[in-house]
Amino acid sequence: MKHLTKLMITITTWVLALLFEFIFHQEAWAYGVIVITGSVMALSMLIEMVKTLKSGKYGIDILAITAIIATLAVGEYWASLMILIMLTGGDSLEDYAAKKANKELKSLLDNSPQKAHQLISGALTDIEAEKVVVGDQLVMKPGEIVPVDGHVTNGASTVDESSLTGESHPVNKKTGDFLMSGSINGDHSLTMVAEKSAADSQYQTIVKLVKESEARPANFVRMADRYAVPFTIIAYIIAGVAWYSSKDPTRFAEVLVVASPCPLILAAPIALVAGMSRSSRNGIVVKTGTTIEKMAQTKSVAFDKTGTITKGSLSVDKVVPEGTLSADDLLILAASAEQESSHILARSLIDSVSAQEKLKKVSGLEEMTGSGVKAIIDGKMIRVGKPAFVSQRKIEEVKDQTAIYISQEEHYLGYITFTDSIRPEAKETMEQLRDLHIDHLLMLTGDHQKVADDIAREVGITEVHAECLPQDKIDALKKIPDSKRPMIMVGDGVNDAPSLAVADVGIAMGAHGATAASETADVVILKDDLEKVSAAVKISKDTMKIAKQSVLIGILICTVLMLIASTGIIPALFGAVLQEVVDTVSILSSLRAKND
Repeated sequence: MKHLTKLMITITTWVLALLFEFIFHQEAWAYGVIVITGSVMALSMLIEMVKTLKSGKYGIDILAITAIIATLAVGEYWASLMILIMLTGGDSLEDYAAKKANKELKSLLDNSPQKAHQLISGALTDIEAEKVVVGDQLVMKPGEIVPVDGHVTNGASTVDESSLTGESHPVNKKTGDFLMSGSINGDHSLTMVAEKSAADSQYQTIVKLVKESEARPANFVRMADRYAVPFTIIAYIIAGVAWYSSKDPTRFAEVLVVASPCPLILAAPIALVAGMSRSSRNGIVVKTGTTIEKMAQTKSVAFDKTGTITKGSLSVDKVVPEGTLSADDLLILAASAEQESSHILARSLIDSVSAQEKLKKVSGLEEMTGSGVKAIIDGKMIRVGKPAFVSQRKIEEVKDQTAIYISQEEHYLGYITFTDSIRPEAKETMEQLRDLHIDHLLMLTGDHQKVADDIAREVGITEVHAECLPQDKIDALKKIPDSKRPMIMVGDGVNDAPSLAVADVGIAMGAHGATAASETADVVILKDDLEKVSAAVKISKDTMKIAKQSVLIGILICTVLMLIASTGIIPALFGAVLQEVVDTVSILSSLRAKND
């Protein structure tokens, strides 16, 4: 039976018993109703406990079952009914607390895109979001949810990405910008081209993570179950000694009534769910409670470089002209030639020009795949690309950096280099991890050793593994000794997916990262912010501290109450009320993990 159903049956029994005893003066009927309900509930709990034992876990409910049977046996019928009300009420409160604590995590499901406006020959046709295919032209009306991932082809608007990234302020979107499914369009219509189906888009990927987060059991709950064995033994010993010394079986029932198992079966899981909710609220999806426990004990963190410690998008580093042309003029010339190009470096060049109006008019633009672009600017042929493409003379190429070369009428003018800039929050993230007593930080990258060393030095990482293939990263992680585990791996690309899977905890920078990395990881950072890694560790440490505190506080209170009850000064009925006080204290203590 469901917890709420049990609670309603128990309350109904309470009302009937009150009517029979105090209105109709039928005491036997009142006790009969209580005995029948108590027996049925105890049997139901016994069946559930057997199922729990078969799954390999210890059934702590045996204490509650024993207490119900004991109070019925000694004639404490109202105490038995009070135990049932408090127990079923506590279970219902658990359901409510877990639902409330998990609200932010489940809110993603409430905004799942359902419809799309397909643009065909200038006419709009409404279709199911799941039927959108790659290449479809779609129109986003004001206030509508983006159904799939894609790029804007026409229009400009502000878009709310808060449910995906945690950012409260709207983001401006224009032609060429990327749209994530699940974001909400603002005041103007946008036309976009679908680049992924609904099932493969960002939003559905996150929804999948949410569902996974609810499906896996937390390791700490099993630890709490192990506490149940000594706790149950202690409860039986105290109750048995009280019975033996007093020669009164009622004393046995009075002790078991206050032996509340709820600190064990409620406190830890509610704290973990609350911690997961807090993480979600901060733009961090944690898939399991086990992950929270591991992060709380982490001793090492390994980072990928590109897209993780660095931004993953190239920006202009140096502009090196040859001859009389200035660096600014060379940059403007190259950006002007690239302004209509689809090449990845074109946007970096254009973004480097301080004012868009400085770009020169071009004509005859022609993009040569794999070589570069050529265009007529001020009546002269400008070439931008590889050395062999821009000039017939031999040009010395720049080593260990991405570079483009520029010529005018095949006369070499100079080159521009690009670099993947370090995230501004990277150094501070390393410092925060050290403040959390994680001193073993390392970088795993496929980049050149010199580049990796320079970046690692700048952010404060001392151990570097460069020029790594995916298998090399896995080997490096496996070599980390047990004394420096659990270990976290942070990455963002498809090539990081195997490393994230082999790590004790895999964290994916999933705001714009590869789907493979996000699906493999145990934690996904929804906001493009490396500092969320240290935030995830801190939240985990806070959560586990509160979970353990809540369990131990509940056990301590129960033990004290059992000792007091063994003297006979706590009546069974009052003890049942005290039991729920313990439950409430444990639950409220656990819910502290939800607070930032």
